[in-house]
Amino acid sequence: YLQDLEKKGMSKKEIVEKYVFVTPGACGPCRFGMYEAEYRLALRNSGFDGFRVILFQQTGGLNQSEMEAGLVMNMDFSLAVLNAFNMGDMFNGVGYQIRPYEVNKGETDKILQKNLDLMHDVMKEKKGYETTGVVEKLLSSIGVNNTVNHIGKFLDQLYGKHYIDGLNTVRDNFNEIEVDRFRVKPVVKVTGEFWAQLTEGDGNYNMFRFLEEENAEVLVEPIGTWIQYIMWQYKSSIRDRKAASNEEFSLPFWRLDKKLQSSIEYWTKVSKMTVAEKIFTSEYTKLQNAIGGTLHHLADQYELQRLGHPYYNTASGGGEGHLEVAKNIYYSSKNLAHMVLSLKPFGCMPSTQSDGAQAAVVEQYKDMIFLPVETSGEGEINAHSRVQMALGSARIKAKEEFSSALIKTGKNLESMRSFVDACPELKTPMYKVPTTKGVIGTAANFVFHVSDLMDKKMATDLLKLVLYIQGQVEHADKATIFGILNTIEKKCRKLRGIYS
Repeated sequence: YLQDLEKKGMSKKEIVEKYVFVTPGACGPCRFGMYEAEYRLALRNSGFDGFRVILFQQTGGLNQSEMEAGLVMNMDFSLAVLNAFNMGDMFNGVGYQIRPYEVNKGETDKILQKNLDLMHDVMKEKKGYETTGVVEKLLSSIGVNNTVNHIGKFLDQLYGKHYIDGLNTVRDNFNEIEVDRFRVKPVVKVTGEFWAQLTEGDGNYNMFRFLEEENAEVLVEPIGTWIQYIMWQYKSSIRDRKAASNEEFSLPFWRLDKKLQSSIEYWTKVSKMTVAEKIFTSEYTKLQNAIGGTLHHLADQYELQRLGHPYYNTASGGGEGHLEVAKNIYYSSKNLAHMVLSLKPFGCMPSTQSDGAQAAVVEQYKDMIFLPVETSGEGEINAHSRVQMALGSARIKAKEEFSSALIKTGKNLESMRSFVDACPELKTPMYKVPTTKGVIGTAANFVFHVSDLMDKKMATDLLKLVLYIQGQVEHADKATIFGILNTIEKKCRKLRGIYS
């Protein structure tokens, strides 16, 4: 990107002065904590010596002492970063949701890039709330202008329509793509080490695109889950401290004042984080609905804690902690995925510990298909081969589910396709298909939904026919009448065969 700026006429000095690189970091000896040095080395070797690399730690935020001059950290910037994370989740999830079913290959990527450019401009044009003119002078004179501005920015985040309107346009753009949901594909949930499960590239053998080429639908992990996990960790840690009955909470009764102060401080911290959790989830859901409401809601951290703790102690930190185990159980037991694939770099200790616990999980949940894959320099062919073998079982599950859905509805695929061809909205990707209890696959859920729509249409048409016969309506379409009679005749023949 910087080299491209240079080609367009900017000098290296200008680029170093006007641009910064903000990226996640982590403490500890794993590769994630070493990225910063590699970024700086690459920049120096490319001729951009002195270019600023600013890290925000996953659990500690931005280190002010390392920030250097040039980036104004304020409420507008923080909210923009958070919104960018959340909207990035939406774009990523919707792209993987549509691509396996697109009729015209490559159309999803084309529209996705168009939408990314659109939303980039929407974010760039966003102006933070600021008091101006006489109001600003009046509020400044009594020392509350900054407070009012902060409240205004917060309310604008909660109730403003700037991002919502942009995402509505994004939704409409996505709806230009034609999809065929009758394609039978196993749903594969990707979990694992934070970086490997989120990024698509050589580091994870381009696994997401490989899965799509192998006829699978990929259920990607949102960054929102990690943000919720950080908030959950904070609340969990202060609860653990209180439960340990430390000196502040075990004072004798005559030190009631100190005991009361400690309790107030504890409940203040817990309440603040609880409110933050609620607001974050609400904002995330609001953006999901604005882009079409077809994505899965964020997994509840407290349910993940309940599911994971019997197998992996939730007090154990490092990496994804108990989340890998919990998400495997969550997505398998709730019929959200046919298979769970865990990706991690070679030697990632927390993920290796999770894999050990997964042995007990798989023993408990017999129908679960779980595959852990470690990425190393020489293992791409082996990893792809192992994934292909596991996908074979997932494909069988998806096909059996689809066949069972057709049998239960009593309708054939050809008649359903004809019905869908007559209803163009069913071919749009942002059409929300309701899920049927116990059904995982997109195709099987679509069969049940189309069957319901066909039954409702037939009931409506039949009512029109009855009213026409009774003389309560003057006109009825002949094609509709003969279509209904033909369907009734077929049903009668089928019943006569069954009950002969």
